[in-house]
Amino acid sequence: MELLAALVEFVLHLDAHLLALTHQYGVWVYGILFLIIFCETGLVVAPFLPGDSLLFVAGALAGMGSLQVQLLLPLLILAAFSGDNTNYWIGRLIGGRLLKGAGSRLIKHEHLEKTQAFYAMHGGKTIIFARFLPIVRTFAPFVAGIGMMHYRLFLVFSALGSVAWITFFALGGYFFGNIPLVKDNLTLMIVGIIVLSFVPALREYLRHRRGA
Repeated sequence: MELLAALVEFVLHLDAHLLALTHQYGVWVYGILFLIIFCETGLVVAPFLPGDSLLFVAGALAGMGSLQVQLLLPLLILAAFSGDNTNYWIGRLIGGRLLKGAGSRLIKHEHLEKTQAFYAMHGGKTIIFARFLPIVRTFAPFVAGIGMMHYRLFLVFSALGSVAWITFFALGGYFFGNIPLVKDNLTLMIVGIIVLSFVPALREYLRHRRGA
């Protein structure tokens, strides 16, 4: 519970925490951001890490001059793309054994089922759409690997999805994060981004339930 409370507090005050990290670690904060995005997309056991909100706040700090957007964008695109591909190969090489062994206690099967249902509806485009859906974006490449999706096709969708996701939220923060109304209510904006991120997944879940 303490870990969950600490995570919630970190996410809700991303602006303060990320700014403090920037002041404390300087250029090394780029490595911290890279690691968070890589793990959120590349490790099937880490869907709880912040994604959309982190990108928005990082973009806002770049708009303030605390980070360099020219370095931030390509670095985080590389993190998302690398994470996607790592997750794909984890699923392809050892996914079945993970689901049957000790990893089954760490990987929630309802998340897998939700992702599989999303694949059934959208096919290969799920790799792109999933980028904008918390939890689903962590499981989509893993499921693609288990399902032996053609790797060249996966690479194309993964590259497009990585560029679209990072630029949308990071540049959104860069251009709009320092507008006084947004800046003064950044915590509410973060909560709003998190809530809106879950709306498409909830809509697909309800549609799937009605269909069933």
